[in-house]
Amino acid sequence: MKFRMLLSLVLLAGVWLCPVTGFSAPNVPASTQATTPPPKRFNFADVRRRAEVLATQPFQTQNNTLPDFLKHLDYDQYRDIRFRAEKSLWRDQALPFEIQFAPLGFLFFQRVVINVVDEGESRPLEYASDLFDYGKNKVPEDLPKDLGFAGFKVMYPLHTDSHYDEVAVFLGASYFRAVGQNQNYGLSARGLAVDTGLSKPEEFPYFREFWLEKPDKDATELTVYALLDSQSLTGAYRFVIKPGVNTQIDVKANLFVREGVQKLGVAPLTSMFYHGALNERFFDDFRPQVHDSDGLLMATGGGEWIWRPLNNPARLRISAFQDNNPRGFGLLQRDRDFDDYQDLEAHYHTRPSIWVEPEGDWGKGSVQLIEIPSTAERYDNIAAFWNPMKPVEAGQQLEFNYRLYFFLDMPNLSPGGHALTSRVGAGGAGDLDSSRRRFVIDFGGEALSKLPENAPVKATISASAGQVQNVVAQKNTYTQGWRVSFELLPQGNDSAELRCFLKLGDDVLTETWSYQWTAPK
Repeated sequence: MKFRMLLSLVLLAGVWLCPVTGFSAPNVPASTQATTPPPKRFNFADVRRRAEVLATQPFQTQNNTLPDFLKHLDYDQYRDIRFRAEKSLWRDQALPFEIQFAPLGFLFFQRVVINVVDEGESRPLEYASDLFDYGKNKVPEDLPKDLGFAGFKVMYPLHTDSHYDEVAVFLGASYFRAVGQNQNYGLSARGLAVDTGLSKPEEFPYFREFWLEKPDKDATELTVYALLDSQSLTGAYRFVIKPGVNTQIDVKANLFVREGVQKLGVAPLTSMFYHGALNERFFDDFRPQVHDSDGLLMATGGGEWIWRPLNNPARLRISAFQDNNPRGFGLLQRDRDFDDYQDLEAHYHTRPSIWVEPEGDWGKGSVQLIEIPSTAERYDNIAAFWNPMKPVEAGQQLEFNYRLYFFLDMPNLSPGGHALTSRVGAGGAGDLDSSRRRFVIDFGGEALSKLPENAPVKATISASAGQVQNVVAQKNTYTQGWRVSFELLPQGNDSAELRCFLKLGDDVLTETWSYQWTAPK
C-alpha cells in the first residue's frame, strides 16, 4: 500500500465583537446603521475550497521519516500500543460521541492533521506521547514530540448507555470501516479508487486532513470532513455517521482532477474471500468457509437485481456490469450461521455487509468487480466500485453523493427471492464426470416459501459458452425455498458467463444469479 501525505494546517477564526457595558450608540437612521457581519463558521465549503486550490498545485509527497522504533513495528507490537481511553476527546463533557486516536507505525507512516470544529471554529489537535500506552514495547526516550496521528476511531454507546463501543475507524490511505449492533469489523470502504485492476500500479489517494464537528449532548450522528489528495486528483468529503442496528454513513464527495485518470472507482469497497461453498480448488483448511463477503449484489437502473457469488480465482478476474443510473450495489455476507465457518476467533458470521445507495443520477458506467488470487485470509483480494463511462480528464470537477449501510441483515433490500447458497461439482449421474460441471443454487425468500411443491416454477438459464443441460427446479422442503440444478458442458477452455433466475408464468420470482465459470489451468 502506498501512503502519501502532507502536513497542512488551516486555522479558521471568526471575529467576535463583545458589547461594552453602559455604552450608548448615537441616533443614526436605521437605513445607515452599520451591521456587524456574523462570525465565519467552518463548513463543507471551506474543505471544498481547500481541495480546489490544492488541485491547481503540483502533488507533493509527505516526508515519511519515522523513528526506527515505529517504522519496524510488527503487527503484534503495533497492536500493543493502545490509546488511553480516559484521554478520549470529549470524555469529560459527557457527549454521545468520543474520539480515540491511532498511533503511527507498522504500515501507517503517513501523519494526518486532525482538527476539531467547535461552534463553527476550527482548531488543530496537538499530539502528545502520553496519550498512548505502549505496552511491552521498549520506547526510546528521544521520540519526537510532534509525531502526530495516523487516524482516529469513533466511539458511541451502541449497545448500552454505560459503555462506548467502537463504531467507525478512519486509518490508512482513504480507508474507513464501520459496524452496527452485534457486528465485528470486516470489509472496508474507501474514499476513492484509482487505476484498480490495471496492469500498472494502483494509485492510492489518501485523507491528509480531517475535521471533527463537535456534537451536542443529544446528537445521534457525527459529522466528519476530510481532505483527499493524490497524484491525479484532490477531493473534499463529508461523512455523516449514524450508528445503530444498521449503521449508516452519508457521503458527499467533490473531486478536482489534476491529471487524467484511466479508471476511476467511486464508492469503492474492499473485502477478503479466501474460500467458500463455490470452490473448484482444494483448500487444506478445517473451516468450511473463510471470507468477509460471499457475493456482490447489484440493483440496476432498469430494475434488475443481480447476485454474483465471489471466488478466489486461479488468476486475476475482472467483471464489469454495464448500467445507467444504478440504484445500488454492495458486497454482502449472506452466510450467517457459525457452522458455515467454525471459527471461534474471526467471527466471520457476524462481519457486516455494505450496501451503497447512490443519490441522484450517476449516468452511464459499470459496477466493476475485481477478484485477485490469494494464498491467505490476511489479504484483501476483492474490490468493487462504480466506474463512470465518461473519461476523467484534467481540470474536471465531479460530485458523487451516496449512503452506506453496514448491516447483518436487511430482509427487504432485495424484493424477490435471493440466492442463499451456490455449489459446484462434477456432473453426471451415478459415475461422476469431471468434464461436466454441475451447479446447484438454493433460492429463498418469503414469497418462495409460500409456493406449493407442485407450483410450475421454471428456471431460466443461459450460458455465453458451452451447453446447459439437465435443468431441474424443485421445492427444497428443508429451507422452504427452491433449488435449481443444472449441468454445464464446457466448450473447450472457454470461460462461460452463466445466468439463472426463477419464473412463475411471466412473473420473475428471484434475483438473477450470475457467475463466471473459468476452466482450470
